[in-house]
Amino acid sequence: MPAKGTRKRSEHYVNNKEFLYAIVQYKADVKAAEEAGEPKPRITNYLGECFVKIATHLSYKPNFVNYMFREDMISDGIENCVQYIHNFNPEKSTNPFAYFTQIIHYAFLRRIQKEKKQMEIREKIIEKSGYDEVMHVDDDYGASSDYNSIKEAVQTKMNQ
Repeated sequence: MPAKGTRKRSEHYVNNKEFLYAIVQYKADVKAAEEAGEPKPRITNYLGECFVKIATHLSYKPNFVNYMFREDMISDGIENCVQYIHNFNPEKSTNPFAYFTQIIHYAFLRRIQKEKKQMEIREKIIEKSGYDEVMHVDDDYGASSDYNSIKEAVQTKMNQ
């Protein structure tokens, strides 16, 4: 048993030094390809895994964990990392983990805003076209009670 006050060091899910080295290596490969007139090389699997790990772990933060579209948020974050990897400057910062965490964080916020806007549009469509146009009850097995509860929930939300 460890002595009181000492704690076993946990391994970070992304090693910042290895991550930095991989980015520097990738940027060198891109530069060599450009000079040779070749297309940009693909991002390495290691860099992709780092982006996935950062996005996934960030999505478990309390302010992001309960969204239904969490997978979309993660995908947007990874896409933005791949899109903006060339903007990372190792001469300015030696902390790529923080840089890409910020990129992913803002991608999450953009996705949340986009989904909120879509939700408002849906609510306005329901409000303007009427509930009976949008909701249709086909059977006699209690679906009308579901319809009424949904209708009441939407009305309550709109009246707030």
